[in-house]
Amino acid sequence: MQKGFLLERDRNLVVQEKSRSMEWQDGKIRCWWANPKNERYIHYHDKEWGVPVHDDGRLFEMLVLEGFQAGLSWECVLNKREAFRLAFDEFDLEKVCGYQEDDVERLMKNPEIIRNRRKIQAAVKNAGVFREIQREFQSFSNYLWHWTEGKVVHEKGKTCSELSDKISKDLKKRGMNFVGTTIIYAYLQAVGVVYSHEAGCFLEK
Repeated sequence: MQKGFLLERDRNLVVQEKSRSMEWQDGKIRCWWANPKNERYIHYHDKEWGVPVHDDGRLFEMLVLEGFQAGLSWECVLNKREAFRLAFDEFDLEKVCGYQEDDVERLMKNPEIIRNRRKIQAAVKNAGVFREIQREFQSFSNYLWHWTEGKVVHEKGKTCSELSDKISKDLKKRGMNFVGTTIIYAYLQAVGVVYSHEAGCFLEK
């Protein structure tokens, strides 16, 4: 028990040291992964990441974007976010549900987004499952937050959990793709179901 405490403490000290070594012009310490040279990333870290989301439009957008992140960095996806919004009709669920093969080909020819056919096809398929979940639970938000009874989970230093395992398994069972436990855990962090701002970060709770 004592050993585990020391390891966690040491890890937190490393995180704080990494954060302090970054050049934050406003003097604030942030999570080690935030790039101080990317204003878009700083805004995302400060204003979006970890903030509870209950709007289905936002939840759908983030689910699609997290799927495209698989094997890549979140910064890469974030830098293309506006292009994704334009390419996917502002993530209008009904429109994406209606995408056909010609839409997939259109997206594959778009140099501004991540052109991965399997991920594009998964986004379209997942849209249909997302809509089915909405119909079953009245909203996707109701579905997502029922796993924690509406409560935010506070934890750090993980890439998956028992919670993400359960949700991933359920979404796969319902027919979604690119929703492995690591992707779902990142999704839960992004939409505020899991709060993970690192030790030393000015947003740590």
